[in-house]
Amino acid sequence: MAEQKTVTFIITRQDGPDATPYKEEFKIPYRPNMNVISALMEIQRNPLNSTGKKVAPVNWESNCLEEVCGACSMVINGKPRQACTALIDKLEQPVRLEPMSTFPVQRDLIVNRQRMFDALKRVKAWIPIDGTHDLGPGPRMPEIDRQWAYELSKCMTCGVCLEACPNVNDKSPFIGPFAISQVRLFNTHPTGKMNADERLEGLMGEGGITDCGNSQNCVQSCPKGIPLTTSIAAMNRATTIHSIKKFFQS
Repeated sequence: MAEQKTVTFIITRQDGPDATPYKEEFKIPYRPNMNVISALMEIQRNPLNSTGKKVAPVNWESNCLEEVCGACSMVINGKPRQACTALIDKLEQPVRLEPMSTFPVQRDLIVNRQRMFDALKRVKAWIPIDGTHDLGPGPRMPEIDRQWAYELSKCMTCGVCLEACPNVNDKSPFIGPFAISQVRLFNTHPTGKMNADERLEGLMGEGGITDCGNSQNCVQSCPKGIPLTTSIAAMNRATTIHSIKKFFQS
């Protein structure tokens, strides 16, 4: 009988936010068309490490399993990406899984992405329509604007662009490329334009758009192919114009 093929994983684990990280190796039976999530589920069902010792199941996050929710972001073989679309057949082995280093680790591969949600609050990444629902339909967007706005709206707050950006770390307040792109999205919306200046102000403070080093890692790593560097260039121009206007109005 032929020996069953296996897949080896080396997973960086951490038992809690203040615990010391350590690496643990697992071997699981190979199946065609496996992705990283299905492999982690196999480890969860039978949490034995490669020495045969029973250990606590590996903790991770996932939801949609079709690269829409952004929950399963992690570093796979040195690159931040979505685990649900990382196919074992296309990964170099052993497969190395690590939590994203940009964010505080909660446990194993689970991180706290609160800094992303704080950034969205800072730039008011929403359209305030409270009390206006009875005013009838708003203005329609031209089709050409709607098409590229749809591309920007694909952002799933996954954190991959922040993990790839050299300007984002625990010593930097930089809000990251995803938030800058969201300002562009909402500031070009027919109704969102009403609060455009407030969002630009959110980009102009400490940790704002001037902290971008233009490495362009973000646009290369974004799993949704969002034109992040185009948004950054557009918002650089918009904040400059806004600053000039403020200077002459003061």
